[in-house]
Amino acid sequence: MKVAISSNGTDLEAQIDTRFGRCAFFLLIETDTMDFESVDNSAMALGGGAGIQAAQLVASKGAGAVITGNCGPNAVQTLTAAGIELFTGQSGTVRNVLEKFKNNQLSSTSSANVDDHYGMNGSGAAQGSSQTPGAGSGMGMGGGRGMGGRCMGGGGRGMGGGRGMGGGRGMGGGGGFTPETYPNSSLSGNMTKAQELEALKEQMRQISDRIEQLDKK
Repeated sequence: MKVAISSNGTDLEAQIDTRFGRCAFFLLIETDTMDFESVDNSAMALGGGAGIQAAQLVASKGAGAVITGNCGPNAVQTLTAAGIELFTGQSGTVRNVLEKFKNNQLSSTSSANVDDHYGMNGSGAAQGSSQTPGAGSGMGMGGGRGMGGRCMGGGGRGMGGGRGMGGGRGMGGGGGFTPETYPNSSLSGNMTKAQELEALKEQMRQISDRIEQLDKK
């Protein structure tokens, strides 16, 4: 029988590559004679469909079994359709795993053991996330509620007692633009431009005063 083993190298002493669809090489080995050939996995750098293409590759080479570490659902489906036996969860050298296979020490499976796109970007590590100040987390005007229920730049907290710019700490002592500060102004989101401008100027004066107070501490 010809067996395809996902590998990091091109000989029997190479380590098993735990990624089926995105492994570096496939070693195709005749178990009776131990003759083998190394085949580059052309699906390694694909953004999608790597498992399917890798399965088609080993099928075209006449493999009757595949030994690997991890295999996704699309690859499993393609291998099953081609009548290829699948052995997952393997590690170590190609030679050692092959000996286990020949001694009937491996169990075949018809189920995937990883999700689609496993192994993408090499190690398959999750991309970190980061926060950037800007629209949607910008600066709000007011003592936690915002100016007239609206926030400049989105839904951020106020520059008074709430959150500050881009999720930082609030700037100010907690007063902000409130109904007590401007009792004649509309706080329902219908302020005139003049009222809004005056409110902004007052807020900036409060910020400036607060900065001076903090500098003196």
